[in-house]
Amino acid sequence: MSSSVVKLSLEPAALPERVKSLLAAGGRMQMAYAWPGQNDRIEVRYLAALGAGQPFQVWCVLPDDNTLPSLAMCAPLLGWYEREIRDLYGVQFTDHPEPWPLIVDGWRGAAPLIHTQGWQRQLHAPNHVTEVQGDDVQLLSFGPVRAGVVESAQFLFHYLGEAILHYQPRLFFKHRGMERAFEEHDPLTGATIAERVSGVGSVAHALAYCQAIEDAAECEVPERAQQWRAVLAELERLYNHLYYFGHLADTTTLKVGHAEGALLSERAKQLNAHITGSRFLRNLLAPGGLRRDIEMTHDCLNTLYLLRRQVDSYLVQLERTTSYLDRLITTGVLTRQVAFDQGATGPVERASGLDRDLRRDHPYAAYQRLKLSVPLADEGDAYARAKVRAAELRASFDLLDALIPSLTSGPVRTECQPQPGSEGLGWAESPRGSLFYAVHVGANGKLARVKIKSPSFSNWRAFPFTVHRTNMMDYAINQASFGLTIAGCDR
Repeated sequence: MSSSVVKLSLEPAALPERVKSLLAAGGRMQMAYAWPGQNDRIEVRYLAALGAGQPFQVWCVLPDDNTLPSLAMCAPLLGWYEREIRDLYGVQFTDHPEPWPLIVDGWRGAAPLIHTQGWQRQLHAPNHVTEVQGDDVQLLSFGPVRAGVVESAQFLFHYLGEAILHYQPRLFFKHRGMERAFEEHDPLTGATIAERVSGVGSVAHALAYCQAIEDAAECEVPERAQQWRAVLAELERLYNHLYYFGHLADTTTLKVGHAEGALLSERAKQLNAHITGSRFLRNLLAPGGLRRDIEMTHDCLNTLYLLRRQVDSYLVQLERTTSYLDRLITTGVLTRQVAFDQGATGPVERASGLDRDLRRDHPYAAYQRLKLSVPLADEGDAYARAKVRAAELRASFDLLDALIPSLTSGPVRTECQPQPGSEGLGWAESPRGSLFYAVHVGANGKLARVKIKSPSFSNWRAFPFTVHRTNMMDYAINQASFGLTIAGCDR
């Protein structure tokens, strides 16, 4: 691993105090995952962020008798990761506050899902339902099959009249196995899989993956490729945020606002196609740089300039629409403390006052040479989340204005082949928040384990805290304001 990552070996008993010390110093846990280390003994890895500009820490822990102490009480965001590890690898976590399956159900005892006899034949989504008592309390089960072209998920509402007493999402129905799909593939071809983990985050996923491979191989990416990577990442942010505003306008019954947001998002994707040949900017990134060189034509620059003017006009019109503002203000409040504890990320956490952005705090690609504006808000409601995204849209145009004229000439790819037994960590600030890839290369030179920390996995964990004790009429607006995806969560 590079100098930006420090690897430490810890004893299980030392974990609780280590986490408390990290939090007291202003740090934050990011994720945890398991993998079969030496001699196929399960090892659990924890990723800790100490603060802006400081190296990430990777804590390596071997469970005692297949058991570790749960850290979910002091770092609640780790609760889902621990449950995922237990479901997939059979590691038990003592004193866990949520001792039920997260992603799979259908067996008894501690039998792990993988790395014994392969995948289980029968997979079922977890069936635990929180009990809410009361003579007039009703349970609404919405999904997993829903109207329209939407991702599979089930939402359980305990409600009284219009008031939501308790809300529980059940997200893991597809069992896509994207992390598993990387295994036994050549590290240089894994970017193709990464681009398909979440379709609307193709660049961010491929970029984080490529940087993890480059970390493992200790290779230096050419300057022109670094610059184009940042350009592509900001182009991806444009169409994501524009789609977001169209969807948010739709939930507030602004049909014209919905149509214009969708149209602007489509224009951004058409611009992507003109620049790169791919509306979703796929088949461009590769470990070591880019697959091929890209040129920015005058026509594309003119289209980008026109798009900026249209986007600015659109955002101003939304801000002037009182019915839109009325539905967003005070809806779905996520407090700063809950956002931190539950692991909210991206525009969601920044709308709750948490000043974090990987592009600035742990710069990659060409971001270390850019002056990056990180918009913040303190209210934590749906309007704050929309304000942050609107400011990020404008900031992305500013970044593109700075990046494109400064594009240098030169090669766009270098040799990048990680050695057997190597490992690496890569990250990117996706349109939805922080994204990490941890890669392990096996003794045969093939990928042995790839772990994805996706922003939607983090934000889905925080989202229910904004739904409890709200009302049914605001639910769709609140969910749209988070910009969640289920594909990005169910890896």
